[in-house]
Amino acid sequence: MVGVPLARRSKRRAHRIPHRLEAVVDYARLGWASCLGAHPLREGQRACSCDRVGCPDPGAHPLSPAWRMQATTDTAQLTRWWEQEPEANVILPTGRVFDVFDVPADLGMSALTSLESPGPVAASGDRVLFFVATRGNPDDEDEWWTSSIDHAPETIESNPGLRWHCRDSYVLAPPSSLVGGGTVRWLRPPDGRPLPDPLRVLDVLAD
Repeated sequence: MVGVPLARRSKRRAHRIPHRLEAVVDYARLGWASCLGAHPLREGQRACSCDRVGCPDPGAHPLSPAWRMQATTDTAQLTRWWEQEPEANVILPTGRVFDVFDVPADLGMSALTSLESPGPVAASGDRVLFFVATRGNPDDEDEWWTSSIDHAPETIESNPGLRWHCRDSYVLAPPSSLVGGGTVRWLRPPDGRPLPDPLRVLDVLAD
């Protein structure tokens, strides 16, 4: 890029990579709550911005253990958070407005071509995330049905295959940064339309 002023290159770079604050405000408009996440460190001996030595999931977890209560759609609060922590990744709690099927990239890309209306789909490193309608959080707990592929954050490493993120779990959302470079990105961004039936998407993923 010889001859291109640095300021112009910076503007182009900013245009290519959406600002995290812009993203969380857009999510809030959809009714999707978010909260601050740790982010990868570019320098030093630690891989994660959190204070935990030997973090097992660097740059891919909430900053606060109180993330369930903190996650919000309040744009004023979101603005304050990301103005103070502009490099913070974006954490989206699941089981509120949506659930997420989290699958290996090869399976996800194959399924994507088989689904007529897959809903929002994101790529996160070697995983693909399918956003689907949530099973919810019924007042009558007897109505809640569990699944062998339900995964809370602390159980993710035990199952490298198909994972179902529902209540009490979360996903790293675009445009969060990944360890080793790259970002979480939308393959099919949310557009406000109703999310697909999870069982319909699950049938394709499990086929």
